[in-house]
Amino acid sequence: MIDALVLAGSPNDGPLKSCSGAKYEALIPIGKRAMVEYVVDALTQTPSIDRVLVVGPDELQPLLNPTGIEVISAKNTVMENVLAGFELLADSKKVLVVSSDIPLLTSESIDKFIDLCKKSQADLYFPVVTKETVEKKFPQMERTYVKLKEGTFTGGNVFLVNPQIMPQCYEMGQRFIDLRKSPLKLCGLLGVSFVAKYVTGRLTIKELEKKVSSLLGVTGSAVICPFPEVGVDVDKPSDLSLVMKAMGIDGC
Repeated sequence: MIDALVLAGSPNDGPLKSCSGAKYEALIPIGKRAMVEYVVDALTQTPSIDRVLVVGPDELQPLLNPTGIEVISAKNTVMENVLAGFELLADSKKVLVVSSDIPLLTSESIDKFIDLCKKSQADLYFPVVTKETVEKKFPQMERTYVKLKEGTFTGGNVFLVNPQIMPQCYEMGQRFIDLRKSPLKLCGLLGVSFVAKYVTGRLTIKELEKKVSSLLGVTGSAVICPFPEVGVDVDKPSDLSLVMKAMGIDGC
């Protein structure tokens, strides 16, 4: 069994503010439920998931505590939130880290990702989804894509992590997070040769794995996932509209 950590501390001070007055993104309503509830439900319905811990605002306590989900107060940054969660899950060999803004996540997609991770030995597993896979199921969804030699991919918002690696990759991990929406800047962090290979479409998945592993001081593995739900996050009003449409709900 694997424990799960849900990151739900992002304030609603960006584009989604025009759709909802909720103080935090995790609390933005989708139908009659808060966005984070869909993510938590997917996790609790997954056979391979044991404990589910949520890092977020205190406003989540009355919403999730009655269902048996533990909530701890959010810190200032994503990596601080991850560290706070890992401290309470210190006995876990692997923790599934999930963002609260992927309400289309399903237990099937979670189980499949975990199964795919078992094919290799690594400290950090991160999903990549082909553009064709995303557009086949969600043709109007706008995503940030990276063109690699094997194809065009987007990243997911679900990660399988060995908690023991946190101290050595804390600082660099935050830098990766800060640049995650800018592939070219991210490649710049990885090195000049990576920029050249990226812009010419010659960069391979294995090269990316090797460089990321070197920078973080851990073993990383990119997992090609056939479920776009792991990467369909809600960052802006158009994302929210598409997600609600996919759920058959009228909204923003």
